Amino acid sequence: MAISIVQLGTPRKSNEGLRIGTVRRPPRGVKKSDFAKKNYYDIWYPNLSPTAALVKQALAAKDDRAINTFRRKFRAEMAHPDRSRELDLLAALSHHSNFSIGCYCEDETRCHRYVLRELLKERGAKLA
Repeated sequence: MAISIVQLGTPRKSNEGLRIGTVRRPPRGVKKSDFAKKNYYDIWYPNLSPTAALVKQALAAKDDRAINTFRRKFRAEMAHPDRSRELDLLAALSHHSNFSIGCYCEDETRCHRYVLRELLKERGAKLA
């Protein structure tokens, strides 16, 4: 049992389980009924995505310093009690079920998935 961190829209791996989209907005031009069929996500969970302002900042980041600033700010957002409890829940579930979380970004190192991976690991999550 484990959490896989994935890029939404990519082919699913075997035993990946339920795919959770931690994105601010659904995929453009895709019918809601096709989200799972096209390997985006089974469940949309925007609570674990950066705020719209922070997404804009991340997309504009040109260097490591800007990315590190984005990571720090996203960590601060995820420290909110509700978000923190949600991460605790996912970490606990990772020991009992396979599932995945992800977003659209190609490069995880420049994405909030990178921070989510760290936060889940810090909470003792089992990661694939």
